Amino acid sequence: MKTPFILPVRVYYEDTDAGGVVYHSNYLNFFERARTEMLRDLGFEQNQLREQSGVIFAVRNMQIDYLRPAKFNDLVHVSAVISQLKKVSLTFEQTIKCNEILLCTCSCQVVCLNADKFLPTALPDFLLKQFLTKTNEH
Repeated sequence: MKTPFILPVRVYYEDTDAGGVVYHSNYLNFFERARTEMLRDLGFEQNQLREQSGVIFAVRNMQIDYLRPAKFNDLVHVSAVISQLKKVSLTFEQTIKCNEILLCTCSCQVVCLNADKFLPTALPDFLLKQFLTKTNEH
């Protein structure tokens, strides 16, 4: 997917520490929401993927760079774009921006797992085809 999926997220008081700055682990929640909403935008609900195709996704690794703080009541924009697609995994490049200022970057590798055995399994063909289509769009 060359054009990033963008999710607007309002920073709530519960997302921040006592100083009104987003607590570091909450950036993970924002990134997760964007990946989930991107899948939903592509027509895939994760609970349906589990029930109908027997697959789930799990984060295998993640690299995060915190550049500037997000603060209480900021409206941030969280992006997600697939940068690498393999047989059993995909890598997302993600950013969080506020007023076009880059606050945080993330590279996240997600693996496809058999929902019952929690072992790596190939992405279903229909998912792979949709991801490939979106990855090659301009």
